[in-house]
Formats: sequence, C-alpha cells, structure tokens
Amino acid sequence: MARTETPAAALGATAPDFRLPGPGGREWTLAHCRGARGTLVMFICNHCPFVQAALERIVRDCRELEPLGVKSVAIMPNDITAYPQDGPEAMARLAREAGFTFPYLLDETQAVARAYGAVCTPDFFGYDADLKLRYRGRLDGSTPGRAAQDAPRELFEAMRQVAETGLGPERQLSSVGCSIKWRD
Repeated sequence: MARTETPAAALGATAPDFRLPGPGGREWTLAHCRGARGTLVMFICNHCPFVQAALERIVRDCRELEPLGVKSVAIMPNDITAYPQDGPEAMARLAREAGFTFPYLLDETQAVARAYGAVCTPDFFGYDADLKLRYRGRLDGSTPGRAAQDAPRELFEAMRQVAETGLGPERQLSSVGCSIKWRD
C-alpha cells in the first residue's frame, strides 16, 4: 500500500466526460450519472484498506445525498492484470454486498482517472449542477484502524452545501488513500 494524498484542486474545472462499463457490461456516461443539483465522482477499488475502512460510510453518504439531488458514481481505475482482486467479478460482488446505490464502473484504460487527475483510492470529486468542481477533499478524518463512526461528515456536508448553494466549502482537506495502481 503506497499512501498518497490528493493535490490541491482546480476548483471550477468542468468534469471530464466518460463512457465506461459496469461489471455487467452496461455502458455509463457522465450524463447517466449526473445529478440535478450535484454529482459525486469517486475513484475507489476493492482491495485498498482506506476504501475498505470507509466503505460503509461512503455508501451511507451517497444514499443520503440522492434525495438532495446529488447522484454518485464510483470508478475503479487500477490495473486489473496486476490486481485481479479489483476486476469486474469482484467489483460486482463488492457492489452487491455493500449495497451500492450508484454505478461502479471499470476504467480499464485508466484514461478517465488521468483526465480527472485522480491519484489515490478513495479520491472524491464533487461537482455542482453545471458539472463544475466544487469539492476535492476527504470523506472524513478517519483512517484505517481509526474509523470513527462519529467523525464529522466532511464529504456529505460539502456536497449538501453544493446542492443547496452551488458552492463548496472554503476549507477542504485532502483525501488520503492507496496510490492508483497504474499500468506500465
């Protein structure tokens, strides 16, 4: 596990479009995943201990953001040849077992992760209704081994603010996770 922290964000940047398959083969675009008041694009994977420690809270926050007009999508960017535990069958199983209410898509070429500037899992990009970046921060202050259920819900509150005002919070703390497993 190579611990990586997200860099400062170019707030206001437009979300890159994509066309990616889910584990079942259905193709999804950014338009399919777009929310009326905001869109949360997450880069996650199956094997990362940072994602595993936060998964229940990620699913909870995405489920609770939907009634606010914010839709979510998760994208798996890792090299599945080197990390087969992140492949489509395992993705489908994780989505089912964790109760994902959002698509979990495979970025096999890693082009989408590069277009977004994703560097780790989890990596969160929160967009407003016009698909302008308003949040690039962490889920909360928890880390593996310190997954405090009562930690302030930074991502949830940021995306609620985006849905209500179109703007993200002034203070945004970097997400920390495992580095994306890039292909050679």
